[in-house]
Amino acid sequence: MSYLEKLLDGVEVEWKPLGELSELVRGNGLQKKDFVESGVPAIHYGQIYTYYGLSTTHTISFVSPELAKTLRKVSPGDIVITNTSENLDDVGKPVVYLGQTEAVTGGHATIIKPKQILFNKFFAYFTQTPEFADQKKKLAKGTKVIDVSATDMAKIKIPIPCPGNPQKSLEIQQKIVDILDRFTELTAELTAELTARKKQYNYYREKLLSFEEGEVEYLPLGNVGTFRRGTPLQKRDFTDSGVGCIHYGQVYTYYGTYTSYTKSFVSEDFARNSRKARSGDLVIATTSENDDDVCKAVAWLGEEEISVSSDACIYTHDLDPKYVSYFFQTEQFQRQKKPFITGTKVRRVNTDALAKIKIPVPSLEKQQVIANILDRFDTLTNSLTEGLPKEIELRQKQYEYYRDQLLAFPK
Repeated sequence: MSYLEKLLDGVEVEWKPLGELSELVRGNGLQKKDFVESGVPAIHYGQIYTYYGLSTTHTISFVSPELAKTLRKVSPGDIVITNTSENLDDVGKPVVYLGQTEAVTGGHATIIKPKQILFNKFFAYFTQTPEFADQKKKLAKGTKVIDVSATDMAKIKIPIPCPGNPQKSLEIQQKIVDILDRFTELTAELTAELTARKKQYNYYREKLLSFEEGEVEYLPLGNVGTFRRGTPLQKRDFTDSGVGCIHYGQVYTYYGTYTSYTKSFVSEDFARNSRKARSGDLVIATTSENDDDVCKAVAWLGEEEISVSSDACIYTHDLDPKYVSYFFQTEQFQRQKKPFITGTKVRRVNTDALAKIKIPVPSLEKQQVIANILDRFDTLTNSLTEGLPKEIELRQKQYEYYRDQLLAFPK
């Protein structure tokens, strides 16, 4: 706050309706079926909250010059903001268009053409604040589909420092934007680094778990282990303490490659009559709503036996447990799994099908070496407490804190 006070240096701050600070033009008539491979740049409202950040120099979509003539025009420096979404958070999401040529947009979006006193990126950052969210919420209409019309959007008040001196006002807005841009760049750099590390990790995982023909034997999983179905287990069966258990849904929502503790527990009476995984066994989710999550696996490395739910299976084997679990993440496993998936809304792979999938079986010592190398990559890319993900989380929180402080103008 002291920095903001110093930046303002005693100048007046006036909260002005967006309609006084800009011209608002509602978009019209653009549908996804209108897109072509090249032509006039186009921004579809749905892309603003699924693809674009706060600003962009290019568009991912285009329309024909003939259609563009009928659509509302977006000039370089204009802001395109969403009016409609299925949730309140995505309504009022902006993207500042900084392209070299005119673009177009369609319905469910409004073009904001700032006047001299309003800096486009300053407004874009302001839309991320709790103050903007509070004003937007009061204007929102609808239940399943939420809408804030261009007319209502124009009523939202924006803090304008030194309104009597446009040049001074823009200088202050620019300084705030420069600081927030730097925070955004730092987070983007860290995210890019994390993405690169994940690609590197995936590459080496595939490399380490792929072998030349004749180098190792590829055996069906059923030849090197046995599969057992879990026991019917519902979330209402969970207890605060007792015998550890893994519910199939937790395999792809909570656990990583391996674990030595469980998130949930069941009573000793329930556990006595349930099928259990021993240390070293793999717990595999055999049911999911999508292809990616079906057959996600976690290696159980705890000392005690644990209960396992139905819609999951227990794989008991003589291989290194981490090695097997890492194999279940590979492209070669995914390719073999795909033909065995059944169902429509609920996707399944049964244990008979899993038993047919082939795994490369090097020596136990080689399996352990591979698992140890992948452990180090996994820690760097996926750990919640160390490495890049934690750094990105901290930088994001820092950015949000300073953004809210720098835009907390007095009323």
